[in-house]
This record gives sequence, C-alpha cells and structure tokens, in this order.
Amino acid sequence: MPVTIHRIDDRLIHGQVVVGWGTPLDLEFIVLMDDQIAETEWEQDLYKCGTTSRIQIIFATVADTIANYSKYNADTRNGMILTGSVSSMLQLIEGVSSIKHVNVGGLHHSAGKQKKLRYVYLDQSDIEAMHHIKEHGVDITAQDVPSARPVTLEEILKGED
Repeated sequence: MPVTIHRIDDRLIHGQVVVGWGTPLDLEFIVLMDDQIAETEWEQDLYKCGTTSRIQIIFATVADTIANYSKYNADTRNGMILTGSVSSMLQLIEGVSSIKHVNVGGLHHSAGKQKKLRYVYLDQSDIEAMHHIKEHGVDITAQDVPSARPVTLEEILKGED
C-alpha cells in the first residue's frame, strides 16, 4: 500500500491524527518529518507517548524523507507522512514528484497568521508555499477529520468554513 496520506498539522501527533485518521485509514506507520525533532531524542519520546504500539513512528528530516520516500511508499502497511509546516511539505513535493494530494489538518493561530478556517491560520509565506505546491500538480484540501467535507485550496484562501 502506498503512503495513504500526506498531512500538514502543526500539532503533529495527537488524538485527531492517531484516532481520527489512524483508525479509519488503518495506519501502521507515521513518518514525522521535522528536521529539529529528528535530531532531538526527548521530543521523539514525547511524540511516541501520543500513539499506540500498533503505529510505528519514524522520525525523519525532510532530506531523509525525500531519500527514503520510495521505501515508505513501497511498504505493505498503510502510512502517513506528517509535518507541521507548509514549507516542509513543499520541500518534500519538490523532491518527490509522485505526490498528488496534501491534507491540511490544522495550522493554528500564531503571530502574523490570519484565520482562514476555524482550524487553519496562514501567513503570506504559507499561502505562497501552497500556491507552489499546487503548481506542482498537487491537490490541496483542508479536512480536520475524515468525516468532514474536504475544503478546497480556493475555499481555504477565501476563508470559507
């Protein structure tokens, strides 16, 4: 089974990812793609506490994820590539041409970000990165849980919820 979902969620591993997405998609591994966390053992230990023993967590830098993407995609288990930023997902897409869809799950309020959806706040660099992702032929939708209606990039940028 190829990588089932490519998700941007700034909370990374939490209940909505593990239960909300993990259960219906029958996820058995998550590649947590974050340069800092990939190098920080105590942060890795914290994220491991947020999941079940059934789901393997692989901590990887963006470069490592690009280098190992074909291995993850050839895995017989269902998997997720998860990152906390739009810019990291853009880097992955620039390095891996086979990705066709990105799910925006949660980008929460922080300084300089504007509310687009109740769970998506973006700054100008996020918006530009999303446009670049789309230019690579990748469909972007926001969806906090699988049962919610996917919100198109156009709707996200307009701020429709």
